[in-house]
Amino acid sequence: MRRMLRDFVGKRRCCPFKAQNNAHYASYKRFRRRIIRRSSSDRDGPAASTPVATGRQHEPSFEFDTVCQRLELDSPPRHHETAQKVLNGHSQVLVGGASRCEAITPPNTPHTFTASGNAPEQGWVWRAAAQEPGNGQQAGSDERRHALQPFAVLEEASVSLQGKSVVKLAVPSLLDDYYTNLLDCSCNGMVALALGSSVYLWNSETGALVGYLHSSPQPARAHHQTQSISCLSWSRDGRTLCVGTRRGEIQLWDVEHQNMRCLPPHMSVVGALSWKQQLLSSGSVLGLIHHLDPRAQTALVGTAVQKEAICSLQWSPGDNWLASGSTEGLLCVWDSDIAGLTRSRQPITVMKQPSAVKAMGWCPWQRKIIATGGGWKDGELRIWDSDLGTCVTSANTHSQICSLRWTERKRYLVTGHGLPHHQVNCWSWDLPSLSPICQLTGHSNRVLHLALNPDGTQIFSAGADQQFLIWDTGVP
Repeated sequence: MRRMLRDFVGKRRCCPFKAQNNAHYASYKRFRRRIIRRSSSDRDGPAASTPVATGRQHEPSFEFDTVCQRLELDSPPRHHETAQKVLNGHSQVLVGGASRCEAITPPNTPHTFTASGNAPEQGWVWRAAAQEPGNGQQAGSDERRHALQPFAVLEEASVSLQGKSVVKLAVPSLLDDYYTNLLDCSCNGMVALALGSSVYLWNSETGALVGYLHSSPQPARAHHQTQSISCLSWSRDGRTLCVGTRRGEIQLWDVEHQNMRCLPPHMSVVGALSWKQQLLSSGSVLGLIHHLDPRAQTALVGTAVQKEAICSLQWSPGDNWLASGSTEGLLCVWDSDIAGLTRSRQPITVMKQPSAVKAMGWCPWQRKIIATGGGWKDGELRIWDSDLGTCVTSANTHSQICSLRWTERKRYLVTGHGLPHHQVNCWSWDLPSLSPICQLTGHSNRVLHLALNPDGTQIFSAGADQQFLIWDTGVP
């Protein structure tokens, strides 16, 4: 009886074709090895069943998986712990206060921050400017340009056509992408500019490069590619810098406590960021808005859904409304009630323009007034009444509007333009008139990003020509 049972079990373990012909018998492991061997020699790519990591099939410039474009929602809420801080030696980095951020003595070794949570393979390293080698000198102009460190002076004290002084600095590797937001200036005058997977800090008061934060894979996971930064934003007190990436990750660098923290991510590119006191709002290209409170145990405290991809996001100066701009030309205004994870929340006002609402900003001194700039098929600068949802006034710039900023102290509006003029325009607005003040020329390609120093006396512009310009406006 035992012999019969062993024979029966042995037959069940064998392939059914074995009894007919031993040549047809093959285990699953042998079959799998043959498939993988054939796929590796096939130049057309791996077989559909081959377990190849998707991350290695994309070029470094990919934005997001095409499958994610068809999803209705981003990732569900997940809890993330505060990032652990790893210090090499006794190095120091930037420290911040309520009124000023300044550089401390450059360390001998860089700070390394290992972020836990959604991106365990990424490490953030702080390097002070004094650690970097001097600017290389190359014979060829192109080689010399790429060898220059960010914020190295290319041309100083030149004059634009309108008689405004301008200083040109080098910012190699600036991504030429209309839908990114890579430049911001804090209330303390610290300029942050993202170049690839690094964020460079430049002190607008001293005119010196302070250093940079770099995102790089950990040695144990060196096969992972570094992540490209898609947007960044300083908190209103200048103590925290938020960075969003093309992988959907959101990182907070606490300058005062010198640590890095991961917040709940999106499943797609983070298109825009905006602060409301200690609350952070982020928008993705899938149209989902996350409201995050870094102080809470569960950081994700609210969501809202917009049908189109979000390319701009900004809370109003009084924190009463949140404006979100889409790639399809919709400008949505949401109320301040952000609590709750629901898809049913609707904007209180929706306005429409013929092109993407990427250049957008609230007027600091006029309640419920917001400005938008049209793309290359539009070129219209519009002033909206967000309460009525109507356009108050507009001006045709005959040029693509890539960026837009208001300055409160000097009370004027700045726009950065692309084709065909590549210039920076300053506007005065006194309801209802919108009048040009001056045109600033100096870029040779579209002006993708704008920022202003705290007192509004300087304009910072970063263009696709990989140049960073400082304009001494002299606007009264």
